[in-house]
Amino acid sequence: MKSVLDNANGKGFKSVHRALIMTIAIGAMIVANNSQVSAQDVAVGQATATVQTILAVSATASLVFGTVYQGIPKSIAKNTASSGVFTITGQASAGISLFMQLPEYLATSTGDDRMPAAFSTTDGTVDSTANVNPATPGGGGWPNVNPRNLPSTTVLGGGGGAHIFLGGKVLPSPNQKAGAYTGDIIVTVAYTGS
Repeated sequence: MKSVLDNANGKGFKSVHRALIMTIAIGAMIVANNSQVSAQDVAVGQATATVQTILAVSATASLVFGTVYQGIPKSIAKNTASSGVFTITGQASAGISLFMQLPEYLATSTGDDRMPAAFSTTDGTVDSTANVNPATPGGGGWPNVNPRNLPSTTVLGGGGGAHIFLGGKVLPSPNQKAGAYTGDIIVTVAYTGS
């Protein structure tokens, strides 16, 4: 009987008491953790974007000097059937930047002779209408522009298009070699984000 009382009043009781306190403490921690979890919330938002129409440029017509005679310069105006024409398509009313790289000369296919080319500060026209005829540019344009410094405020027309019309001059020497000559005209376009 004494050993039962000792366990009830002594060491055994203390062990049960400690176990009870530990159980209560663990229970309190679980309740505290559960209350923290239930106080959290999650929201899911979205990021959205709409990519506009792809911007493209094409060489619609070459700048054609035609027949050229030795020692006689030949000019082509920007508003003739022989003008160079570049067509730009993209998002209607979007701002674009334009850069034109012009040749300093035309060369034979073998590269054994060159003929100087020149472009004045008024040899270009930018037209933001759908009119592809350089002889009758539309009202939405920039006439008489420097092709090396095209307008930075160019905007595609309401139909999503624009054109560049280009004139220029070749200067054959008195002993220019006979044959066909060509030179690359490179036009680069990009959206400005406006």
